[in-house]
Amino acid sequence: MTYNPAMASVKYQRSQEALERALDELRNSEKKLRQVIDTIPTLAWSILPDGANEFLNKRWHEYTGLSADESHGSGWQVAIHPEDRVLLLQKWQGLLASGEPGEMEARLRRYDGVFRWFLMRVEPLRDETGKIVKWYGTCTDIETLKETEAKLREDERELRRITDVIPQAIVVQDPSGVPIHANQTTLDYTGLKAEDVIAPLFRERIFHPDDLERLREVRETALAHGVPFEIEQRARRKDGQYRWFLIRYNPFRNDQGQVTRWYATGTDIDDRVRAEERTRNENVALREQIDRDSMFEDIVGSSEALRRVLRQIAKLASSDSTVLILGETGTGKELIARSIHKRSNRVDRAFIGVNCAAIPQSLIASELFGHEKGAFTGATQRRLGRFESANGGTIFLDEVGDLPPEIQVAMLRVLQEREIERVGSNKAIPIDVRIIAATHRNLNSLVADGKFREDLLYRLNVVPIDVPPLRERVADIPLLVEYFIDRFGKKAGKKFRRIDKKSLGLLQAYDWPGNIRELQNVIERVVILCEGETFSVDETWLRRTLPVAHRRTSTLNRVLVRQEKEMIEAALAETNGRISGQSGAATKLGLPARTLDSKIKRLRINKYRFKVPRAS
Repeated sequence: MTYNPAMASVKYQRSQEALERALDELRNSEKKLRQVIDTIPTLAWSILPDGANEFLNKRWHEYTGLSADESHGSGWQVAIHPEDRVLLLQKWQGLLASGEPGEMEARLRRYDGVFRWFLMRVEPLRDETGKIVKWYGTCTDIETLKETEAKLREDERELRRITDVIPQAIVVQDPSGVPIHANQTTLDYTGLKAEDVIAPLFRERIFHPDDLERLREVRETALAHGVPFEIEQRARRKDGQYRWFLIRYNPFRNDQGQVTRWYATGTDIDDRVRAEERTRNENVALREQIDRDSMFEDIVGSSEALRRVLRQIAKLASSDSTVLILGETGTGKELIARSIHKRSNRVDRAFIGVNCAAIPQSLIASELFGHEKGAFTGATQRRLGRFESANGGTIFLDEVGDLPPEIQVAMLRVLQEREIERVGSNKAIPIDVRIIAATHRNLNSLVADGKFREDLLYRLNVVPIDVPPLRERVADIPLLVEYFIDRFGKKAGKKFRRIDKKSLGLLQAYDWPGNIRELQNVIERVVILCEGETFSVDETWLRRTLPVAHRRTSTLNRVLVRQEKEMIEAALAETNGRISGQSGAATKLGLPARTLDSKIKRLRINKYRFKVPRAS
């Protein structure tokens, strides 16, 4: 194909025309874009990729009063407040380097010389390859918003000045519950500084660790709901002492209903809590007093077996030694414990009784040692245990042989350290309590069976007292019968002038497996059912009746048994409880050791009380 100059010239001319048209369209588009930018009611501008100013719209010139020539290049910078200029340029250079959109705040001078705050937003414009070809920006007047923020800050400063003079602990928190300010009363109480409030672990520094763990979930849930709530917890004073506070949380909301602040006010309720504890203590003591009044008031009897016990009580009452009372059911072990307390130096303080066998195992720790609020399901408030209620007085642990193993461990600590821990707390609470324990069970057998701790037995068995059963106190039965007849007769409105001798003999012949408690019940029944002025017992009312001939034999046997028991106890006393060997009780009595051991068990003799106490 031959080259045609004319044809080539035509094609070139057409190309030039097309290029001119494209440039015209581009110029027209740019012109139209600038016209649009000029007419929008916002300060707007465009910048080249290298950061050079390309265009400022009409609104910008009108607002600043600067002409196009004055604002050309870097001339626009004179409209920026001198204090904001350096920071603004640094931020702008950072955006240029990153190629990412952004925003900045600076004060812009108005044509009349007044500076107002503006928010400047910039966005990059990219071509098809992603290359930045231009930056577009806008300026929005935020002076009113700044004034509002300044006013809010001033209002908050004024509020802080007000809270500082309020004589109540106040802590201001953000919407999530993080402390941001504490008033002067709080700082004075805790001994902390203002900067400590916004430091990490502020709450951990002032509140009791047990309460923080106990109330964490409750507090977080309440904060999430955004409604007022209150909790009770202990706050640490600057001297290290904790006091109870009622802390009320109240939310502060903005016009949109959003929580912007939490105000927590703390009221010292330590005196009230202490008073409640004292009231509960007094209530427990009152209940114990009522229980005591429902029992017979004094120990009745004059038998040698009883006088031996009374001599022991007289000797040990004034001391604070731990006492272990041993005896069958119904022998009056609690009456012995109360008698010790009444003759002690603690008589003016509480006597608190606990039947360890009557309390469910799941509750006995709480019953004895108390619990904190929330320690377990149903623990809706803090509760003192029996040991704290008895502080300064005497606690009587009846049926101590029924304590579960884990409570035996805690009891051992009480005896060793003289302190307790409430359920749900790890804080040791010192106590000053005299402990009197009692059981009808053979603790040595329980130790042998692994059901009772040997070290706890040694701690309890400091001063043992054996309470004789009623069948070994036959001489006391007439006195007891008169005592109960008088007591229940007054209650029933009856007066008995004489006691049927046959009935009295029947009562003395009976072996009373239920001991004094069984006798008391029988006498009460007779008083209620008996008619006339003569006290008379129907043989069928006793659980087991004996023929007259058998009664004589039984009485003789009872005397022999008592004499045998006294001989064995005397031998054990001489040998310090030793049974076998040349110097043992069996040798002294001329019996095989196994036979003597069998007799000791049958006669229910506590051989351990004759042993020399072991060092603990």
